[in-house]
Amino acid sequence: MKPVHARISSIAFAAAALALSTHAQAQTAPADAAAPAPAAAPAAEPTPEHSFSFNVGLTSDYRYRGITQSRFKPAVSAGADYAHASGLYVGTWLTTIKWVKDAGGDAPLEWDVYGGYKGTAGPLGYDVGFLRYNYPSHKLAVSPNTTEIYGALTWNVLTLKYSHSLTNLFGFSDSKNSGYLDLTANFDLGDGWSVAPHVGRQWIRHNSPYSYTDYSVTVNKDFGKGFVASVAVVGTDAKKDLYTTPSGRFSGRTGVVASLKYSF
Repeated sequence: MKPVHARISSIAFAAAALALSTHAQAQTAPADAAAPAPAAAPAAEPTPEHSFSFNVGLTSDYRYRGITQSRFKPAVSAGADYAHASGLYVGTWLTTIKWVKDAGGDAPLEWDVYGGYKGTAGPLGYDVGFLRYNYPSHKLAVSPNTTEIYGALTWNVLTLKYSHSLTNLFGFSDSKNSGYLDLTANFDLGDGWSVAPHVGRQWIRHNSPYSYTDYSVTVNKDFGKGFVASVAVVGTDAKKDLYTTPSGRFSGRTGVVASLKYSF
């Protein structure tokens, strides 16, 4: 990504969860007791060995690591995921973008492919994997296509994640081995509500003026049946003269982003 739109994430990033099975034994009443023995509690359903899921989404402004990727315009997305009971997973995700065109290229879509492994170790959850960002037919002099590896640790409500680029980072020249470190908390408020504060630091190797910190606070509401809505306040401390849209607007400015996602 170019200064005008450093392509910078959000993903999300992500903690591992294990399903715990519970088992209750029925106690048998004495033969001459009038009351019948209590029935055994039903056991939790086992985790399926293979699971597939799909999602579609709409957002008022696609932000990645605090920087708009859609020139403050709405974006639509779709994804598919496969998970194995062992913790292995792979997936893909597509979204509309504008920043490559703003940089002089010709890629209206971002296409991500990722995979990894999730598990637990005592009180910690962990997640390690890779993520490839593709911009088909981008036509930029320096390719914006980027590959990152990542590792995350989750304890209680906190997730600490580090992402490391194995290629140039989103079109920045000589930026291989750049890194992004972020800390996110996820507080369950009950009744489908949650709030997630976040802070992250993007280092861009050999392009230090473009390094910056991003922050956000997201409120989520799970309506059930696969529908989740969110509203977030997102911003950065990026340099305004380096991160601008073609119209001269600061692409890392603080703003409100509303999103709706349906998973099935």
